[in-house]
Amino acid sequence: MTLAAPGTAATPSFADATKLWAKVGALSFGGAAGQIAMMHRFVVDERRWVEERRFLDALNYCTLLPGPEAQQLATYLGWLMHGVRGGLVAGLLFVIPGAVFMLGLCLLYALGTGVPLIDGIFFGIKAAVLAIVAEAVIRIGRRAMKTWLLVALSIAAFLAILLLNAPFPLVILAAGAVGIVLATRQPDLLSLKGVGGEPTTRSLAERAREAATSALVWLAVWWAPVALAALLLGGGHILVELGLFFSKLAVITFGGAYAVLAYLADEAVNAKHWVSAAEMIDGLGLAETTPGPTILVNQFVGFLAAMRAPGPLAPLAAATLGAIMTVWVTFAPSFLWIFAGAPFLDDLRRSPRIAGALAAITAAVVGVVAHLALWFALNVLFRTVRQADVGPLHLIFVEPATIRPDALVLSALAVALIFVLHRGVVFTVAVLAAAGAALTLLGLRA
Repeated sequence: MTLAAPGTAATPSFADATKLWAKVGALSFGGAAGQIAMMHRFVVDERRWVEERRFLDALNYCTLLPGPEAQQLATYLGWLMHGVRGGLVAGLLFVIPGAVFMLGLCLLYALGTGVPLIDGIFFGIKAAVLAIVAEAVIRIGRRAMKTWLLVALSIAAFLAILLLNAPFPLVILAAGAVGIVLATRQPDLLSLKGVGGEPTTRSLAERAREAATSALVWLAVWWAPVALAALLLGGGHILVELGLFFSKLAVITFGGAYAVLAYLADEAVNAKHWVSAAEMIDGLGLAETTPGPTILVNQFVGFLAAMRAPGPLAPLAAATLGAIMTVWVTFAPSFLWIFAGAPFLDDLRRSPRIAGALAAITAAVVGVVAHLALWFALNVLFRTVRQADVGPLHLIFVEPATIRPDALVLSALAVALIFVLHRGVVFTVAVLAAAGAALTLLGLRA
C-alpha cells in the first residue's frame, strides 16, 4: 500500500516504522495532547509518511472511541501503513514501555510504603496531581465549551455527579443522546461544522467481512485471560474480578483518562475498597511520570487490589498478575475498535449525529473532570473528608480544622510551576516529589 500524494513520501518499510513506534513509546510523556503532537511531527511533518488530512481524520475517528485515543491513533496509523501487523506493533510499542516502567513503580510503592522518605515523596506527588488535574479541566474546557448549551451540559454533568452521585456511564449516555438529537435540528448549539470524509473505494460487503473477522478475533483475545483465570482460580478470584471490571471500564472510557478517573476512584475506593483515596491520587501521580497513556493508573489499582487479595498465590505474584490482567483488558479492546472499525472511518466521519454526540460528550467530560479535581483537592488538603446523603442529595463535608498547611504550600508550588512558569508534567512531579521529601527530612510535614 502506498499513501504517496503531493507533499507526502512513500510508505516506509516495516522495519523503519517499527523503529519509529519504539521511539514514540519510549518518549510518549505528557499526556494525550503531547503524544498526539509528537506523532504528528514524526509521521506528517518530518517523514511525510501520512497526509495531513488522513492524520486528522484518523484523530477524529479515535476521539469517537472509548479508550486511550493516543494509543488508538498510533494503532490506526500503523494499520494504515502496514495493515494488521503494523497496527499491532504501533499499538503495543506505545503501551509496553510505560507498562513495564509502571510495574516497577508499583513494586517500589508496595515495598516502600511506611518508609518516611518514600511517604514524603508521594505526599509531594499528591500536590502535583492537584495542579495537573486542574490544568486538564482548563485544557478540555477550552476545546469543548464553545456555546451556552455546551457550558450548560458541563455544569449539569458536574452537579449530577457531585450532588446526585449519578453513575459516570449514565452521564455520558445522557450527554450523547442530547448531542444526537440536536445534531440535525440545531447544530449551532453544539458548534458543529461541516463533517465529511473521502468516499471509500471498497464495497460495503468487503469491509463488513473484514470487520466481522477482526471483531471475533479480538473478542477472543480480549477475554481469553479472564476465562483462563476463572478456569484455574475460580470465578470469584480477584484476577477475574479485575478482568471484568476493567473490561467494563474500557467500554465506557470516553473523553480520555481523566473523564473516567472519577468513576474509577468511586468504584475502587468507595465500592470495592481496593485502594484508599490517598493511594488513588498516588497512582495518578505515578502514571503521569511514565511514558504511555495516563490510563496506566488502572495498572496501579489492579496491582494493589490483587496484592491484598491474592488467594492461593503469593502476594507479589498475584499483584504482578493483577497488573498484567488490568493492562490487558484496558488495551485489548482498543485493537478491536481500530481493526474492526477502521474500514468504516469515512462513513462515520460523514455522520453529523456522531459528531453531535461527541461534542456533547466532550462538554460533559469537562464537568466530570472538574468533579475529579474537587475530589482530589479535598482529599489532599484535608485530613478528614466525609460523605452523607441528605434526602436525594449526596453531599461531601470537610472539617476545616483538619486542613493541612504543608499540602497547601506544596499545592501552591505545583500551581505556580504549571500555570505561571508553564513547566511540563514530568518536571512538576519531579520537583514536588523532591519538595515532599525535603519537608519530611526537615520535619516540617504536618
